[in-house]
Amino acid sequence: MLSTPTSPHALASPVAHRSWWWPLVIFVLGTPLWLQTWEPALFVAINQWCAPVAAEFWTGLSLLGNGWGLLAVTAPLLVLAPRLMLAWLCAAPFAVFFARTGKFLIESPRPAAVVDNAQMRVVGELLHNVSMPSGHTLTAFAVASGIYYALTPAQRRKFGWVLMVLAVGSGVSRIAVGAHWPGDVVVGASLGLLSGLLGHQVWMRLSERQFALQAKGLQLAAVLVALSVYHLLTEELDFAENHVHQKVLAVVAVLSLFAYVWRLLRELFRGK
Repeated sequence: MLSTPTSPHALASPVAHRSWWWPLVIFVLGTPLWLQTWEPALFVAINQWCAPVAAEFWTGLSLLGNGWGLLAVTAPLLVLAPRLMLAWLCAAPFAVFFARTGKFLIESPRPAAVVDNAQMRVVGELLHNVSMPSGHTLTAFAVASGIYYALTPAQRRKFGWVLMVLAVGSGVSRIAVGAHWPGDVVVGASLGLLSGLLGHQVWMRLSERQFALQAKGLQLAAVLVALSVYHLLTEELDFAENHVHQKVLAVVAVLSLFAYVWRLLRELFRGK
């Protein structure tokens, strides 16, 4: 369980200036990828390298880039660390903006539209267009970095690597299922990190009372988690292979909501 100090500003040290360079560094270093200098050979190589691993593994990692899946995965934070729940939700609007804008402005074909489908492994629906950037990767990195920068330095050293490994895994999964080029993933990671940094600036400006269980922002987060349960139980999120994952996440979200409501009611009655 993550401990939470008395104020959001005590929870996380200010973001170092060098952190703002990381999105640009990743974008620049990934230039050969998003210019598709080594494509389609690099995509096929990574896709085939991932092929021996069960499809359910990759589709499960892709859920970490799906908004409804992420709400369920992070639902325990409603009770364990409300500040961290709000931290990634502050980054989410920036992620949505960058993803939607990129896909609107860039009409890039997906791998399935270029590569002989017999040479690649495709899991789920066969997609052909609106490839750049990878929205799932962007979202995964926005959430991971939003939470990362809201941790104390000690917590970053202990948990930070886990967040980034999961975000990278989500990005690789998009190549593994045949949905995106490596360049799409790199650009998604760059914009996701930028989203997390921008969201952190919003989060740092929240007052202490906005982290209380009865605060409107946290209640809205609980409503979103409840909506995620509905979508997890009634829809196929990206892949049929995610059926079991969705059921498990729905249980996690429901239990988290019960715990949140129980604690909220206890505080309200105690206040009376």
